[in-house]
Amino acid sequence: MRNKLSPGDRCFDIANGTAMVLLMAVTLYPFLHVAFSSLSNPSLLVRHQGILLRPLGLTLGAYRLVVQNPMIGLGYLNTLFYVVVGTTLNVLLTALSAYVLSRKGFLLRDALMFLAVFTMFFSGGLIPYYLQVRSLGLADSRWALILPTAMSVYNLILMRTSFLGVPDSLEESAKMDGAGDFTVLFRIILPLSLPVVAVMVLYYSVAHWNSWFQAMIFLRDRGLYPLQLILREILISSSTDTMLTSVGGGDKELVGETVKYATIMVATVPILAVYPFLQKYFVKGMMIGAIKG
Repeated sequence: MRNKLSPGDRCFDIANGTAMVLLMAVTLYPFLHVAFSSLSNPSLLVRHQGILLRPLGLTLGAYRLVVQNPMIGLGYLNTLFYVVVGTTLNVLLTALSAYVLSRKGFLLRDALMFLAVFTMFFSGGLIPYYLQVRSLGLADSRWALILPTAMSVYNLILMRTSFLGVPDSLEESAKMDGAGDFTVLFRIILPLSLPVVAVMVLYYSVAHWNSWFQAMIFLRDRGLYPLQLILREILISSSTDTMLTSVGGGDKELVGETVKYATIMVATVPILAVYPFLQKYFVKGMMIGAIKG
């Protein structure tokens, strides 16, 4: 038999639900505004004031212009390279480092962990960072966006904490059967840590997908630009000023604003579509990192 809620509990549930609905609306509306604006007629959108709750004069003209822009396709290909190669390297290096730093018999474990955490509080600054990347011959190359950020200390801490939760008896049994460290890591530790691996994949892939600052600093060849840097040019540099379309009567009307919104949607939707497939692993992995230590 279900217990009846007290008036105080009911008031709390109502207030909690109301606050959650308001939070969802505040979070979701900016995305809906961009989506509706990208599908709107430019002339109607310019004259509209207030909250936008639907597309104004439904049209796909802005998306057609975005697809016809050759830099968008090139930016997609470059970004996919950075995401796939960068995330693979990130997860591999993070797993190897986390495994070493989670072994209780490793004498330098605490010292190396201290040095790693130290970098979270202090850095050399942007200019030494640029000079170091240039001295290594990475400037104006794809690797300038991958190798300098090959591992995040925060993600290292999460994965190390998860590895510490794996029973030592499993490792001891494997080594008694002749297994080495690589076998223990890839055959035992990682399969038992799939949730935190999924979290790492999500964190690193989103970081690579949204990255533009490093590309702006290190890249001069436009053929290497990621999608987000191209999006920045469109939004800030007003590179849509030359995108014109024919509107009734043969007149030409600037559609720069709707093209900007359409570009944002094209750059955002793919990474949003990935999250639902990793959501259950993401929640579980974060809980593992939170309660083990």
